[in-house]
Amino acid sequence: MGIVSGIVVFIMIWWVTLFAVLPWGVRPSEAPVPGEFGGAPEKPLLLKKVIATTLISVVLWCVVYGLIDANVISFHEMAREMAEQDLQMEKSK
Repeated sequence: MGIVSGIVVFIMIWWVTLFAVLPWGVRPSEAPVPGEFGGAPEKPLLLKKVIATTLISVVLWCVVYGLIDANVISFHEMAREMAEQDLQMEKSK
């Protein structure tokens, strides 16, 4: 995996993980302020969630990188197989 694709994969993992982490520990305010949404969390703890998201994303990225580096997941192989299938479909027409 190249640097650019590694960064793109990390960003994708980070965002998906963020959306999974955001609901952790959310408790609605017991006495909402007028004009405030009733379901708004009392303490969103965003810094802790961003840190947790980053740590989880680093671990997940390392797993994905290891799988790609060990050729367990090979996008080049998938592309080659798809090209072969396309050629076979064209020959059968």
